Amino acid sequence: MWLDHRAVSQVHRINETKHGVLQCVGGVMSVEMQAPKLLWLKENLRETCWDKAGHFFDLPDFLSWKATGVTARSLCSLVCKWTYSAEKGWDDSFWKLIGLEDFVADNYSKIGNQVLPPGASLGNGLTPEAARDLGLPAGIAVAASLIDAHAGGLGVIGADVRGHGLACEGQPVTSRLAVICGTSSCHMGISKDPIFVPGVWGPYFSAMVPGFWLNEGGQSVTGKLIDHVVQGHAAFPELQAKATARCQSVYAYLNSHLDLIKKARPVGFLTVDLHVWPDFHGNRSPLADLTLKGMVTGLKLSQDLDDLAILYLATVQAIAFGTRLIIEALEAAGHSLSTLFLCGGLSKNPLFVQMHADITGMPVVLSQEVESVLVGAAILGACASGDFASVQEAMSRMSKVGKVVFPRLEDKRYYDKKYQVFLKLVEHQKEYAAIMKGD
Repeated sequence: MWLDHRAVSQVHRINETKHGVLQCVGGVMSVEMQAPKLLWLKENLRETCWDKAGHFFDLPDFLSWKATGVTARSLCSLVCKWTYSAEKGWDDSFWKLIGLEDFVADNYSKIGNQVLPPGASLGNGLTPEAARDLGLPAGIAVAASLIDAHAGGLGVIGADVRGHGLACEGQPVTSRLAVICGTSSCHMGISKDPIFVPGVWGPYFSAMVPGFWLNEGGQSVTGKLIDHVVQGHAAFPELQAKATARCQSVYAYLNSHLDLIKKARPVGFLTVDLHVWPDFHGNRSPLADLTLKGMVTGLKLSQDLDDLAILYLATVQAIAFGTRLIIEALEAAGHSLSTLFLCGGLSKNPLFVQMHADITGMPVVLSQEVESVLVGAAILGACASGDFASVQEAMSRMSKVGKVVFPRLEDKRYYDKKYQVFLKLVEHQKEYAAIMKGD
């Protein structure tokens, strides 16, 4: 659902209002948020959906409702995606202004008028019906939820880093950036005071770590983009056959193939004349422009496995450059970051991890437990059950450092030059659009 961009005209109208709530989503609302989607449903599926719906849930709240029968919503989902304020609650004027005054009229009963902090215990725990479906005892504690990416952030950001030679050792947790990378990527930075970052969602109070403000950068397609580029290449069937013969994933095979063709130079240097702009599904942060498209420059006539491997590498690098652009926006606004904490499916790919270290110039911490989103969810459960007194205590006890990947600083000059090209690509794209729109 979040990846569905059909509510484009609705989000344009919402952004044209310039309502105050937009200040907490980077100044511009994304088509991936709930208000434009709800407006689309009202305008396009009025009789079949809008008029009949009893509740509209975000997925984490839908799951906790199915588990407990409690309709209370998580502060995380409502604050991050629905314009709710942790301090002030719902803003009636916003919903009236955009044409969704229905919610105000029924006291927000359809989208949530009881809001709980993540980790709070819900109702009487697991209902007998849900317990039967899950094979668990009825009454077991169920916590108010987090959005999946935020659970990943919670699962990694609090780890004890002593003894790993990291700059963030002994520094406040605000010097860490959690990057949750799967189909898309989310960049979670926290601060003691609210920081407004143009094009970056937030600041959201207590939406991930209690007592801290959250800023959430993101890239709409990352893992999905890599799949798209690799699977659409003429050499993909050959890659599949060779990877299968070796009992490897296609990405493990591509990584070893890159090592084979790089010769004496570092692997990243294979893309010296191949550059990618990765916004094939628009830009979420920090440009907040859903009209942007993907770009590739430096294509040749050959379509062999070498070409596929190098295009894959250039795509991975482009995603890392996108992360660097988000970090620069966060730091320009007042964040001070020194270390990346990666989790999610793409963090299992060593090339993806190394490129993020090299291109951002920051060390990357990987968790001992690869499925950090599940660790975050377990932290919430451990709070709801009373095993820990606070989310912070559970975070420090349950998150463990697995591996640290340091940047190859000797390659910095090369990546700085590639980054200059990266920024030129989007500048040129905007120029092309202006030419085509002109007289």
